[in-house]
Amino acid sequence: MPRRKRRYWLMKSEPEVYSIEDLERDGQEPWDGVRNYQARNSMRDEMAVGDLVLFYHSNAKPPGVAGVARVCTAAYPDPTAFDPGSDYYDPKSDPEAPRWWMVDVEFVERFDALVSLDALKAEGDGADAPLAGMLVIRRGQRLSVQAVEAAHFAHVLKIARARTRVRVR
Repeated sequence: MPRRKRRYWLMKSEPEVYSIEDLERDGQEPWDGVRNYQARNSMRDEMAVGDLVLFYHSNAKPPGVAGVARVCTAAYPDPTAFDPGSDYYDPKSDPEAPRWWMVDVEFVERFDALVSLDALKAEGDGADAPLAGMLVIRRGQRLSVQAVEAAHFAHVLKIARARTRVRVR
């Protein structure tokens, strides 16, 4: 069976709730609480171990890509959906037929400087622009989990690396 080609994603988190710094400290984290069917379907049906993730700080000033994570588990039922004490409890979700799924992600890299949404938009302005068509820069695009083209992923890394401070010992 041929190996599956690596895919790329963008996953949003509010930094006050869970930031790239938190993931760096923890090493690995369950990506629970996703309650949008399209985002759930991406995690359940399309993500695989080894896929890379742009870790995006949403609802921040400014919002933007803060680093990189890697999918480190296959999708599995989100246990917070079954927990009445959880903010993500869903009384219609059944452990025998789970409605909500999740993956775990592991830390890969924290950028020295955030690649802001404005910077992404500047690189996506025009049909031939490097980030043209990237979902996160489209008006009204609010999905917390979204696919990213390989070329877009590589270009975001290029922007981040260009902003890296030179460290002299």
